[in-house]
Amino acid sequence: MSARQIVVVGASSGGIEALRALAAELPSDFPAPICIVLHTSPHSPGLLPEILNRVSTLGVEMARSGRRLQRGRVYVAPPDCHLLVEPGRLRVTRGPRENGFRPAIDPLFRSAARVHGPATIGVVLTGNMDDGTAGLWAVKQLGGIAIVQDPEDALFPALPRNAMQHVNVDHVVPLRDIAPLLTRLVATPVEHRGEITVPDHLDVEVRIANEQNALDAGLERIAEPSTYACPECHGVLFQLSEGGRLRFRCHTGHAYSVDSLLAAIGEATQDSLWNCVRALEEGALLIRQMADHVKACGKDDDGVSRRLNERGEEARRQSDAVRKLIIERTPLTVPSS
Repeated sequence: MSARQIVVVGASSGGIEALRALAAELPSDFPAPICIVLHTSPHSPGLLPEILNRVSTLGVEMARSGRRLQRGRVYVAPPDCHLLVEPGRLRVTRGPRENGFRPAIDPLFRSAARVHGPATIGVVLTGNMDDGTAGLWAVKQLGGIAIVQDPEDALFPALPRNAMQHVNVDHVVPLRDIAPLLTRLVATPVEHRGEITVPDHLDVEVRIANEQNALDAGLERIAEPSTYACPECHGVLFQLSEGGRLRFRCHTGHAYSVDSLLAAIGEATQDSLWNCVRALEEGALLIRQMADHVKACGKDDDGVSRRLNERGEEARRQSDAVRKLIIERTPLTVPSS
């Protein structure tokens, strides 16, 4: 028998407040390491360890590659880096973004489950979209415990709600009850089950997050080419089915759930439409300048200036129509179940 060995936590929008509340309630003798991923900007100053150290009796630090895991320590993923768990150590990588994020929650959860199996506790807190759902599914697949913050208690309920919809979670609790629950769970012995059998698909995805070429890692073994292109690099997306849930990953390694893929497509669509507005408005301005130039040069005997102004007005009407479409269009989303 052995105590549970690791806790992994993921959060997005509203996560700083939730993580502060969680860290403040964990006891100073907490007997397991805790790894945290919070969705942040690549240009974030990385102040989360400092923020958590103000309220926690545990030591909180920015994760570094090769850092040995210690009981009662909290490790935070650095900005623009994935945080992965290896046997006894941490690894920080610049692997491909997943669900539009780096750091992403899924790589941390998968890597912890791959190493620690049933001795893994995954926790999904407040946030938007569904990063963490696939990772929590991996935790459960390898015998670990899945916890989600009660969506009714979360500042942003989508992240825990999506996890609940696709993963057979063990505990759904308000934020105030998560620290006491973790304290009880890490004190509960876990039966040794021998060597962990890691599914090929999980092993492949961890290796991709660990900066290995996706095709060399075995992407073609676990997925089939789809008809879609990666919104980030425009390579072919491969389609994976996991527990009845579709996901996508390109040969570069970028990974998407259906929700995050739709969000990325929607963002690309909006960018393209705004580029169209810009081009039309620049065209209208140039045509008007040409009309003014013709008129100022006294070369408007046959109505060239008038015709140019008419063409400029038409370009402006087209620009207004596209702008109206941008404002009124409905975002691409998956209907709620």
